[in-house]
Amino acid sequence: MNTNVNNHNPNRNLVDSVDSLGSFTVLRKALDVAGLTNVLSGSGPYTIFAPNDDAFGKLPSGTLDEWLKPENKAELVSVLKYHVLPGRASAADVGTMSHPKMMQGQSAAITMEGNKIRIDGANLIGVDIASSNGVIHMIDAVIQPIEPATKH
Repeated sequence: MNTNVNNHNPNRNLVDSVDSLGSFTVLRKALDVAGLTNVLSGSGPYTIFAPNDDAFGKLPSGTLDEWLKPENKAELVSVLKYHVLPGRASAADVGTMSHPKMMQGQSAAITMEGNKIRIDGANLIGVDIASSNGVIHMIDAVIQPIEPATKH
């Protein structure tokens, strides 16, 4: 069952919301390293499928450390933008989508099983967290584009 955590302050932008929730310390650090905090603090609107700290803990050992290195910034940006859908989409809206195009440029697969929504295999476990410039849906895994950005 999806948990609705829509008791959030809709006057905060997405980045401030991520900060205030306490479940996204790894995501927040990654957004800083990738240089995406200004974009996601801007007017938007955006829908973020936000992996919580436990989701990042499920990555293969060393993956996150590699992404956070300056020489791998392009890959980190690609992965993070794959978690962002342009526009504001509630869980009900997301449930009607099948392959929305993410900010990164590729489409993610969305499936519904009963009342459970999944994006590229990750479960939406906290939905409709309102922000002034979008909405956050907490997911239980880090999703990755089929072809991440190449190193330059």
